[in-house]
Amino acid sequence: MASMEEVKRRFVNEIKLRAYDDKYIDRNEEKEILQTAIQMGVNIDSARAALAQVCDENDYILESRLIQQIKDQLQAAMGDDGRIDRKEFDMIVNTAKNAVKGRKNERELQRMVITVMEDTGQTQVKRGWFSDWYSSLKRELGMA
Repeated sequence: MASMEEVKRRFVNEIKLRAYDDKYIDRNEEKEILQTAIQMGVNIDSARAALAQVCDENDYILESRLIQQIKDQLQAAMGDDGRIDRKEFDMIVNTAKNAVKGRKNERELQRMVITVMEDTGQTQVKRGWFSDWYSSLKRELGMA
């Protein structure tokens, strides 16, 4: 049985290997890292905490945190009138852009926000009289 120090070192190396090139850990990489931790005998809560800590210490972006941030902002934007307008959408994208520190481009982030909107059923948007910015943007991004 490996010592706890050995387990920690291996776990940190797993994280660094996946974040090495882009300093970004997507959901698939996160799942692989957590599965590795479980195989090493680390419980899931400890593994998540350690993953978050290593990401903070090494300035890595954890996609699951970014998605949670987007969900929280969508919830807040919908709170006032139950709809999201283009300005609110752009603000959420810009906040995400600041969070990822250039590791994802604006189109990728717009797609991510739209995906979160659809996954959470928060697709009620404010439309103009003759325009539907949401449908237009989805077509532009190749998502419609």
